[in-house]
Amino acid sequence: MRRNTFLLILAGLATLTSFTVPNRPTAVQQAAVRRADVIIYGGTSAAVTAAVQIKKMGKSVIVVSPDKHLGGLSSGGLGFTDTGNKEVIGGLSREFYQRLYQHYQQPASWKWQKKEEYGNKGQGTPAIDGNARTMWIFEPHAAEKVFEDFIRENQITVYRDEWLDRSANGVQKRNGAIRQFRTLSGNVYEGQMFIDATYEGDLMAAAGVKYHVGREANSVYGETWNGVQPDARHHGHFFKAQISPYKVPGDPKSGLLPEVSAAGPGEKGMGDNKIQAYCFRMCLSNHPDNRVPFPKPEGYNPARYELLARVFASGWRETYNKFDPIPNRKTDTNNHGPFSTDYLGRNYDYPEATYERRKAIIKDHERYQKGLMYFLQNDPSIPADVQTEMKKWGLAKDEFTDNGNWPHQIYVREARRMLGVFVMKEADALGKTNVPNPVGMGSYALDAHNAQRYVTKEGYVQNEGDIGVHPDRPYSIAYGSILPKEQECRNLLVPVCVSSSHIAYGSIRMEPVFMILGQSAATAAVLAIENKVSPQQLPYEKLRAVLLKDGQRLELQQ
Repeated sequence: MRRNTFLLILAGLATLTSFTVPNRPTAVQQAAVRRADVIIYGGTSAAVTAAVQIKKMGKSVIVVSPDKHLGGLSSGGLGFTDTGNKEVIGGLSREFYQRLYQHYQQPASWKWQKKEEYGNKGQGTPAIDGNARTMWIFEPHAAEKVFEDFIRENQITVYRDEWLDRSANGVQKRNGAIRQFRTLSGNVYEGQMFIDATYEGDLMAAAGVKYHVGREANSVYGETWNGVQPDARHHGHFFKAQISPYKVPGDPKSGLLPEVSAAGPGEKGMGDNKIQAYCFRMCLSNHPDNRVPFPKPEGYNPARYELLARVFASGWRETYNKFDPIPNRKTDTNNHGPFSTDYLGRNYDYPEATYERRKAIIKDHERYQKGLMYFLQNDPSIPADVQTEMKKWGLAKDEFTDNGNWPHQIYVREARRMLGVFVMKEADALGKTNVPNPVGMGSYALDAHNAQRYVTKEGYVQNEGDIGVHPDRPYSIAYGSILPKEQECRNLLVPVCVSSSHIAYGSIRMEPVFMILGQSAATAAVLAIENKVSPQQLPYEKLRAVLLKDGQRLELQQ
């Protein structure tokens, strides 16, 4: 028996040494127990505004960030802000854009371009609003500085590169509330209240809160634009010409080209597990002294971009429609057209994937997108006029300097969505209803990117899932949409993976809104502590009074 036991121990040790877990503590580095009134998990813009609000209200807070860089997409390349109606953006969210205005008032901030040469193009609003003293369009490093200033000025404790242990023992609950969670480094974080401010909703899921991934059928919430939408053509991100998806044009026996699914799109209005495509929001420069040529990625294969060559051959010339200008001769470059930076169908398992699998998905997206840019600059199938113009562009040399000038944050347009106290639905996000107990506002269109690329019955390639429906008016966002049901967790707030249908989330998912909801979630967390109640039992009028005092916009014509 002793010999067998010894052999089992040896086998176990061999198994343990066959892989490495990031951030596992060594014998010298002992795990720590860290405590605060409120623990925030995540490094997004919502995490920062939540932390600032907690400190302003006199409570202690710790930000536990899996990311090394704070700000998520707001500092990760999305500088051409999706504002909608900027008048509904208040509180710390508005202060963020006011601080950027102050940054760009300094002559030293205009290194590669004179301020007067920049222009003033924004998305539905001027980039520089002198009257409101806001700047809605900005460089990634400028946004990151604002977030870091928020952290420094408020003396907020941040632990970076700390990843939630998503195993069964990672989150400890008692009497329906989170008591503590553990990270992969072994450190433990204890608090009275917790906020999940990640794009993925990992803490929410690990705490046993119910959620949804994918598109609901229209029948679930009585919606029109949810589920499969094969007939929707809202943004021009579809194949306008009849283009063959086959290796030999018109010959199905030759096989499908890369980046085309063999599966059909599904029935209109039906639900599925598909989510809108991800991409990186690249920061490009056309200044000769501040651009880096697009690298040829590992495993580059021009054949995977043959569909794009056929799009150009059909006469399409919209290459630069989403090279949106930001200061200093740079861009926030986003997806545009039928075959672009969106990597359709390659992210379906990302929301629930392991960390290693997510890392592989992100790397796959990076290779795809780098290969696309290299193809545009170098492949002989690209029209000469496009290629000549493309060679003027490269990655901005002074952005993302610790990551090869590549964005450190992939654009997670949606992942998990909580099934909370109140589900925001299509009618709510279109401004057709009056939601209960508002804690912020949104105003952007129902904006969902394509979810799949398939072969039509006629034998041509087409995309599906691209929706852009504008609301009747700015709309309020219900307090219940950031609250789990009390029986599932009574000390957690979720301002990013909010309780919403897929199509309503297409509007809510904008960075200014995440900052708004981060602040509101923090306010509720502090008031719940002070009133010795769960956030679900917090009297709304108490919350409302503080939100209004702090400059939040809660409804039209208040």
